[in-house]
Amino acid sequence: MMVDREQHGVLLELLNSTPVVNGVVQDRLADPEAARSWQQAHGGSGTVDELRSLVRARDALQDVVRGSRPAPSLAPLLNGVISHPHVSPAGVSWEVEVPAERRLAVEAVLAWSAVQQTMSGRLRPCANPECRRFLIDRSKANKARWCSMAVCGNRMKARRHHQRTRVAAE
Repeated sequence: MMVDREQHGVLLELLNSTPVVNGVVQDRLADPEAARSWQQAHGGSGTVDELRSLVRARDALQDVVRGSRPAPSLAPLLNGVISHPHVSPAGVSWEVEVPAERRLAVEAVLAWSAVQQTMSGRLRPCANPECRRFLIDRSKANKARWCSMAVCGNRMKARRHHQRTRVAAE
C-alpha cells in the first residue's frame, strides 16, 4: 500500500465528507447507498464494517487536523496493522497487511501521515469558521487559507470589507 498524490485526494475527499450546506452540517457517508458508492469508488467493498472503520478514521482525522485531538489518538486505528518491506529496482516500499474491512481507514491514516511528513503544516481546516472543509496547501508561499477562493475566500473577504466600511461609517 503506497501513499501518493492520489491518496492525498482521497484523504481530502474523506475529510471533506461533512460539509456545511445552507448552514447545516451534512454527512455524505450517512446515507447507506451513498456511502457504499463512495467506498466502492475508492476500492472498498462497501460493507457496513468497512464504513464503520472509515467513519471512525474520518472523525479522528478531522479532530487531529483541527487540533482538538492529539495525533497519537490515531494509534488505535492502526492496531494489528503489519507492514513488510518490498525491495525492487525502484527502492524499498512497504506493503501493509490489514483486514479488508479496515483497509480504507488505514489508508486514510497513512495518507495523513504522508502529508505530515512530506508537506508539514499544509493540511489544514478552512479559515472560514462557518466551513468544515479542509485543504492541502500546495502554494509556494504556504499561505492558502480557504478550501475554495471562489466560495469561502470570497465570503470572508466580502465580510471583512463590509465590517471595515461599517466601522468607517460610524
